[in-house]
Amino acid sequence: MDRLAAIQVRLRQFSAEREWEQFHDPKNLSMTIASEAGELLAELRWVAGDASDEHVRSAPAREKIEHEVADIAIALLLFCERAKIDLLDAIDRKIGLNAHRYPVELAKGHPDRPASSD
Repeated sequence: MDRLAAIQVRLRQFSAEREWEQFHDPKNLSMTIASEAGELLAELRWVAGDASDEHVRSAPAREKIEHEVADIAIALLLFCERAKIDLLDAIDRKIGLNAHRYPVELAKGHPDRPASSD
């Protein structure tokens, strides 16, 4: 069993022991993902963009940021399980789609979607 599968088993067991599955419908889980992403954002809210790399690696902020990242990942894994989405397959397909939408020759060095794609 790979590490991701082992974590998914632990999450299932954790939720089952607490009878939390009843709260884990797609709507609630999507709201949890957004809420936890907001908590991650709050950790960086007043940090200057050019200082954010250093901030996320600094000892005072690191643990809080890791906790928020973990909360997001946990909620995402629970959402994918409930919605029967294979997360790794979805990521793989999305990377392929993005490669089509953002061809290197049009997107290199530019964060916006090229007007001529799609």
